[in-house]
Amino acid sequence: MTYVPDEDLDRIARRRAGMKMGWYIHAGIYLAVNLMLAAISASSGRGWAIFPALGWGIGLAAHGIVVFLRTNTAVFDGLVARERRQLQAQREPW
Repeated sequence: MTYVPDEDLDRIARRRAGMKMGWYIHAGIYLAVNLMLAAISASSGRGWAIFPALGWGIGLAAHGIVVFLRTNTAVFDGLVARERRQLQAQREPW
């Protein structure tokens, strides 16, 4: 593990918190809008509200995957360590 100055830790923490907050806001708007569309769809006797919910849901899921994979450093650190071991093994002469 490398030393990271406190000001860098604060900057990284704020960036990660901002990314997560952006996803939470996105998810809240998704729920509010799609509940409203479902109510309108149900009152008209048709089931069309599923289509915007599915389409937007795919986008919300992609947004969540990007946010939570980027903020989960354990996965990234594990990949870096594995690559480092492979490179060191290639460099050794025996």
